[in-house]
Amino acid sequence: MRKYFLFIAIVSSVVLLQAQYRSEVWVADQGDSTYVNPVIHADYSDPDACAVDGHYYMTASSFNCTPGLPILHSEDLVNWEIVNYAIKNVEPEDFYAKPQHGKGVWAPSIRHHEGEFYIYWGDPDFGIFMVKTKDIYGEWEKPVLVKAGKGMIDPCPLWDGDGNVYLAHAWAGSRAGFNSIITVCEMNNEGTAVISDPVMVFDGNDGVNHTIEGAKFYKRNGYYYIFAPAGGVATGWQLVLRSENVYGPYEPRIVMAQGKTDINGPHQGAWVDTPAGESWFLHFQDKGAYGRVVHLNPMTWKEDWPVIGIDTDGDGCGEPVTSYRKPVTDAKCIIHTPAESDEFNTRHLGLQWQWHSNYHDFFGFTTDMGYIRLYGYELSENFRNFWEVPNLLLQKFPAEEFTATTKLKVSAKDNGQMSGLIVMGWDYAYLGVEKSGENFVLKYAQCNDAEQMNPEKVIVECVLGNSRTFEAGLYPNYEIDIYLRVKVESGGKCTFYYSTDGRRFHKAGDVFTARQGKWIGAKVGLFSVTPYGKERGWVDADWFRIEKNRK
Repeated sequence: MRKYFLFIAIVSSVVLLQAQYRSEVWVADQGDSTYVNPVIHADYSDPDACAVDGHYYMTASSFNCTPGLPILHSEDLVNWEIVNYAIKNVEPEDFYAKPQHGKGVWAPSIRHHEGEFYIYWGDPDFGIFMVKTKDIYGEWEKPVLVKAGKGMIDPCPLWDGDGNVYLAHAWAGSRAGFNSIITVCEMNNEGTAVISDPVMVFDGNDGVNHTIEGAKFYKRNGYYYIFAPAGGVATGWQLVLRSENVYGPYEPRIVMAQGKTDINGPHQGAWVDTPAGESWFLHFQDKGAYGRVVHLNPMTWKEDWPVIGIDTDGDGCGEPVTSYRKPVTDAKCIIHTPAESDEFNTRHLGLQWQWHSNYHDFFGFTTDMGYIRLYGYELSENFRNFWEVPNLLLQKFPAEEFTATTKLKVSAKDNGQMSGLIVMGWDYAYLGVEKSGENFVLKYAQCNDAEQMNPEKVIVECVLGNSRTFEAGLYPNYEIDIYLRVKVESGGKCTFYYSTDGRRFHKAGDVFTARQGKWIGAKVGLFSVTPYGKERGWVDADWFRIEKNRK
């Protein structure tokens, strides 16, 4: 009997390992001990990571989207999976109950100290927050406001060997009225409160290192190091500051830049050391509509200065790699990637999904019945466009080219109730089915500069008959089964399609060029809306699949 249970345990472990997701559209691990960049072709902006006993944990900016502060895990820095989120909602919860595009969780840092994981982040409108846990896969504690105020961003703690705890951070000019500086202050031993005034340790207003931000604080061989990007997101470089005193003065050095490569703005990220004694650097590259994708670069030390990437001319400044050998590891890693497709077969929301504001129960529900339900968000009386809709269920673009297809059952009582598939950013486009009498109208819409509250341009593609009706209260309920698809090609070119049988798909609307959102990449996903004052309809999504483009 014991052998039987041991056998079942082994089989279960194998099944779990095999269940790790592998993308059809982007895999960095080449299967021959090399990898290609980006290691994650998705918008994990401002990544930071820490190493714990041969495991690596990464988090990233999540802004107003929830759940927030994604936690990704890897054993080799190349194969990553999403394993958790550190916060369910963004604080303060009432403020983020509606979409607050570009606000919220900025540039977090993750650290492991005395058996606990800590994440610090700056909200430029409210202050510096911290959340912690002993179990990175479990529930995190309630966030703590470490310091209230405006303009403080990109914080990173440092537990020093003498028992002191420090916090380095940058400043947002949009709130503070100044930027391009790094300050350091002291925290209490618990890391829950700032206990000193900030001290400016580096001024990037030197005509060289403008827009310095994203500080990451380390100590090595008696030196304090602040890794910080400068020069701006799209065109900047990786700067490292070094000092023998925590408050400086710090000597700057550019340790990675684009050089002759096509990898623009390579900066802002995390230095990690491996058990094999190697140093590596995770950072982002801004790819417009695709967001800030994650790269991995080798890092070496020369006279107590880091060099990131490949330094062919020996000047101490490396260039990022397109492909490279994988980090040395004893881990037996199965090739896997962050999840994308979803069959909606569990009561837990897939970790690839985020809402566009803090979640409310009335957004909809997961089920054990093989689908997820989204209820129609009641639009405002003066509704202009989807910039104000909070219950968009979205995921990141996973590659340069891909096809997303979903099977939906739309249910509606009142005219004007609409559900469908959307690509969301500063500009957006969607394909939706809207109840009209006993039928449904298939609509294609585009909106440019949605933040400016511009109206949509709508094309009626066709009228579709309902699949069934049934009595539900005072009015009958009308349903339609439909398949919706968007094909994304290089440059973010999006073409929408629909089908009533899942086999023959028909093109709808014009080609739409996806555009990034406010500090985030474009996203793709589901929506359901209801006109002001109307009874709410809903949509049941049977599945959502990301696949390779096919002719």
